[in-house]
Amino acid sequence: MNDDISLSKLFKTKESTIHGMGLFAKKEIKKGEYMGSYHGPMAKRNGMHVLWVEDDNGEWIGCNGKNLLRYINHHKSPCSEFEGLKLYATRKILKGEEIFIDYGDESGLD
Repeated sequence: MNDDISLSKLFKTKESTIHGMGLFAKKEIKKGEYMGSYHGPMAKRNGMHVLWVEDDNGEWIGCNGKNLLRYINHHKSPCSEFEGLKLYATRKILKGEEIFIDYGDESGLD
């Protein structure tokens, strides 16, 4: 199945109370559930939708997100996290709830 189609079955975007547009669950998501992969071209510099992940060799790689997952906002109490470019629920997520990750200490966000 096309990843964009599967993401649109699970998520929708709308205005966030945190920042700009956000990503929201269309249905309940179980703790530990795989929710999708971050897709886009590799990035050499930081940018608005660039996700930085550490590869198996300890190198940091950037991915300039082009799918729905680029709308995930930061929160210090996230409901999900990336393992590489794959997103998983860290707790049960309710239908209608905004999806958050913790951008990390270097993000400059609280």
